[in-house]
Amino acid sequence: MQNEPDNSPPDQAGHAQDPAGPGIPPSPLLTVPGAVPAVGPDAGVAAHYGDPFAEQRALSGALGVVDRSHRGVIRIAGQDRLSWLHSLTTAALEKLAPGSTAEALVLSSSGHVEFHLTLTDDGSAVWAHVEPGTAGPLVEFLESMRFLLRVEPADVTSDYAVLTIMGRSEADVRAAAATAKPAAATERAGETFSMDVMVERQRLADAAAGLRANGAVLGGMWACEALRIAAGRPRLGLDTDHRTIPHEVGWIGTAVQLDKGCYRGQETVARVHNLGHPPRRLVLLHLDGSEDRLPEHGDPVTLNQPGEEDEGQESGGIGFVGSAARHFELGPIALALVRRTVPVQATLLAAGVPAAQEVIVPPDAGANVKITLGRRRSLLTRARE
Repeated sequence: MQNEPDNSPPDQAGHAQDPAGPGIPPSPLLTVPGAVPAVGPDAGVAAHYGDPFAEQRALSGALGVVDRSHRGVIRIAGQDRLSWLHSLTTAALEKLAPGSTAEALVLSSSGHVEFHLTLTDDGSAVWAHVEPGTAGPLVEFLESMRFLLRVEPADVTSDYAVLTIMGRSEADVRAAAATAKPAAATERAGETFSMDVMVERQRLADAAAGLRANGAVLGGMWACEALRIAAGRPRLGLDTDHRTIPHEVGWIGTAVQLDKGCYRGQETVARVHNLGHPPRRLVLLHLDGSEDRLPEHGDPVTLNQPGEEDEGQESGGIGFVGSAARHFELGPIALALVRRTVPVQATLLAAGVPAAQEVIVPPDAGANVKITLGRRRSLLTRARE
């Protein structure tokens, strides 16, 4: 059996997160024959069901379903819900069409990422799923921002659970999702199409059984995470820390809309986008397959050759490993957050394991306003002449 890292992330204050949240029982799908429980942030659901690589193939090829019932689910009712969320988050939600999917971030006043939401509106309420253990704190924040608006945020994690249906055929995934009879669903397009369906928690086992009866292969979090890492998608708390800003991990354009009104932290987003560069950048690491281990969350990333560091930069740690997995085609891979100035061609060491970089966020991200002072001086000089 492959040796997988714990990948337990700290919360925004640096403390270990509780899986799922208080009062959320382990998934009934852990009783499926062959199920091996996950640990760390994914505790409460299965890491795999006996063959992680076969599960990856099913999820990325034919049709598969992943138990992600440890994720938090929130519901926001009320007539002002979309304009209210539009003002609080980084996403343009004021005119969100019913049934469509959006990603959104809640930032601190200094622009650091505090929450990541994947959400949809069903015409009468917004449904969102979030990282395990974060639904409660998020609802507390939302309650503090209600004022006199007609909104009703609620943590409904104890009543609703998330199943993720994946496959290469969008039509097949949509048809399978409909059989689960979800209260709400979000979707993600790409080489592999996926839908996150939120079903009544008491129906979780029956919904999964129905999907399997219709040809879906049950996959665990190891398989799901390997595909996520290969796609270069960051996960809050694993591939971020308390200092992360959206530009560093590629959330501009997906979870951050640059042409919307004010929200907390917008000044940082606008300043980096127009005038500066993020201090760090997300990279995909292709790890040396001869090593019989994977780096763990928080392990240091260093330069493989001391002479490869930038002039004026001290040698030593240049970042940290976020999440790591073994991919059925790419081999061992990981996401890491490294200094922006690290040369893209430099080979790195992730907890001592040699690794080649694949760029996700380019070093020149940001600084989109071009100031042509030289040309202006030239025109002024000509005018004086």
